[in-house]
Amino acid sequence: MIRDFARMTWPEVEAALALRLPALLPIGAIEQHGAHLPLTTDHDLACGVAREVAVRTGAFLLPGLAYGDAATAQSFPGTLSIRPDTLRALVVDIGLDLKRQGIPALITVNAHFGNRDPVAQAARLLGEAGMPVLMLDHPGLEELAEALCESTPAGPGFFHADEVETSMMLALRPDAVQMDKAAPEYPEFPPTFGMEPMQLREISKSGVFGDPRPSTSETGQAFLTGIADRALPLITAFMARHGLPEGPWPR
Repeated sequence: MIRDFARMTWPEVEAALALRLPALLPIGAIEQHGAHLPLTTDHDLACGVAREVAVRTGAFLLPGLAYGDAATAQSFPGTLSIRPDTLRALVVDIGLDLKRQGIPALITVNAHFGNRDPVAQAARLLGEAGMPVLMLDHPGLEELAEALCESTPAGPGFFHADEVETSMMLALRPDAVQMDKAAPEYPEFPPTFGMEPMQLREISKSGVFGDPRPSTSETGQAFLTGIADRALPLITAFMARHGLPEGPWPR
């Protein structure tokens, strides 16, 4: 059993506070992922990775933030984006309230690129308030993709609705994946990609970047396991740096 806020009662949280556990906060987005993956893919992936980490460490697992800064996908129907300052404020408010009740550190588990800047800004503000934050963004993903994938990525470090994300979704929510609609697309990235705001629909008609067809649930579980395993030494180093118990924590 993990320390999951979605299942815990307040006396159970109170009893665990003496262990000085960090809290894991999954952060995703509601945005298009091609014709074969659900709009909640980033949220599902963040929660899945965070759960794997919680199983290994005994840290608190918080309910995930489903909404993120998905402005680059707003030209696709179904995408729901919040402003960067809204996300920053949410993470800061959650972090401060964790600190208020004695939880000594926050670990964000982010699965959406657009969230990185707002989360980094929130981490800085929380650090200034005495609440250390470790930001995890699928550590080791590129190395794992090179080892596990049959397909070629659409771009260096760019994984979206491809074999990587589709495999992970097959491991987490196979009922939500429509493999009969999975099709490859390898867009041509403009020279200024990443240097100016642009809509992804200008680049990819389907919203897919890469080839999802070789995806399997076994590959997806290998990704989840590999990412969580690579997160553990980072968490240990983070906790030690702040003079906190390094875990794993007793159940």
